[in-house]
Amino acid sequence: MTTAVLAQATTDAGLRSVAQLSARIAYVFMCLTLCWGVLTATGWVRNITGRKALRGSHMVLATLTLAFGVVHAAAFYFLSVGAFSVVQLTVPFLPGGLARHALGIIGLELMIAIAITASTHRFIAYRRWLWLHRLAYLAIPLLAIHSFFGAIANGHLAVLWLAGITLLVPTLTLSVLRFLPSRALERVGLVEELI
Repeated sequence: MTTAVLAQATTDAGLRSVAQLSARIAYVFMCLTLCWGVLTATGWVRNITGRKALRGSHMVLATLTLAFGVVHAAAFYFLSVGAFSVVQLTVPFLPGGLARHALGIIGLELMIAIAITASTHRFIAYRRWLWLHRLAYLAIPLLAIHSFFGAIANGHLAVLWLAGITLLVPTLTLSVLRFLPSRALERVGLVEELI
């Protein structure tokens, strides 16, 4: 009996480690995806390579974000003790659920919806597609809050706060700059006026 309990605890510890590592990697790729997407959309990195390569690299970063995010969620399904059901992993705000889990579910589902619409953008009017694609700007803070409260709940905030904030600050800065009028950016000296 003791061997079975020990094996269960070892498996769960391994799965929890996979969940933690995949969450951290997904967070890094999420921040990089948004930053690279802003740089690509605004043309601020146009001189590096062609637009097709820039968009392709943005899609690779987004795919990696989704892959690690899904691995993070799936790890909780496979736990032998305290496992989540498929419903608990896909439906936010269920009775007895935590708000931090709901934020993670909504953020991941928004990103999946964005990925689906990105693959169908040829069949949707550009403005409608762009509106759906910009939901990423809503998913990022939801997932950042989910990460923050998850780190607090697991006792890892002291270890992760610096890395999390270090990645989040440029992401938020680029997001804000993305929506500022070009005149304001010219006045500050971030972009040059085209003559």
